[in-house]
Amino acid sequence: MRLGINLGYWGAGMDADNLAVAQEADRLGYDVCWAAEAYGSDAPTVLAWVAAQTERIDVGSAILQIPARQPAMTAMTAATLDSLTKGRFRLGLGVSGPQVSEGWYGVKFDKPLARTREYVEIVRKAMTRERLSYDGEHWTLPLPGGPGKPLKLTVHPEREHIPLYIAAIGPKNLEQTGEIADGALLIFPAAEHLEATALTHIRAGREKAGLTMEGFDVCPTVPLALGEDVNALADMFRPYTALYVGGMGSRKQNFYNQLAQRMGYEKEAAEIQDKYLAGDKNGAAEAVPHSLIDSTTLLGPVARIADGMRAYAEAGVTTLTLAPAGFTLDERIAALRAGTEAMELAGLA
Repeated sequence: MRLGINLGYWGAGMDADNLAVAQEADRLGYDVCWAAEAYGSDAPTVLAWVAAQTERIDVGSAILQIPARQPAMTAMTAATLDSLTKGRFRLGLGVSGPQVSEGWYGVKFDKPLARTREYVEIVRKAMTRERLSYDGEHWTLPLPGGPGKPLKLTVHPEREHIPLYIAAIGPKNLEQTGEIADGALLIFPAAEHLEATALTHIRAGREKAGLTMEGFDVCPTVPLALGEDVNALADMFRPYTALYVGGMGSRKQNFYNQLAQRMGYEKEAAEIQDKYLAGDKNGAAEAVPHSLIDSTTLLGPVARIADGMRAYAEAGVTTLTLAPAGFTLDERIAALRAGTEAMELAGLA
């Protein structure tokens, strides 16, 4: 199992700290540094900036939002970043959610699986540097009856095949991800539930494509907090968990709420959502079970974190991406270093 680092969203006065965290991860031998985007900073600009000031660590988008860009633009971005970084770029894609897709980008959040499949096909075809033509339900290239003609990518990426990941939560998306991608970006992973909530579906997709799990990167993001008081550390993540389980998406379409239900928290997930959508964010946070937080994070001293890492490795995780928590840069760096110490203690380094 390898280690990654997730910087999350850029901005909020943490730019210099995030760069320092990425540089320390590079020095410590972390495998990949991911950056996210929603409706603030964009991921490619951040990744280019980080890559220019690191030496070995891969940089990856977690995620580039599909409604934000035409697929050919994503192919251009991936090829450019791979060229600039000398083969250190990983392309993570996702459909985002209905609020962002329709509210920020003005793109209907319909048929996300079909749109993702077509998007990946176009990106991969463009990356081959063949002349691009495509006839699908959601994209037609070139447009018929006009002056457009099939064009080919002029940038030469460093590698013929850039690793492509998809952010997936639901069973159908996970199965498709196993079929068409090189890796899955997961969130709120509990080691004891990973087989039922994710790997079974990914494996089915791999089998559909005539593939095994060999070479497929199972890559969850897990918050890490270092300290002795596990209960106090867990409380730090109550607002974060409540936001996703209770407030992401609509009442009928919240993928994180559905994931919590599949992990056995049906009653609790409903209560969190009811309170969050009613405006009681504090009540929603208080309703989050400690066990849900503890099973989807790495909390405590190094030895306890090592036990959690060992459980993730045994469950089938191949790249464990850490989100080191802390109110100061020193605390985040300490958490980052604890990650490598725990890997060694767990016998996974």
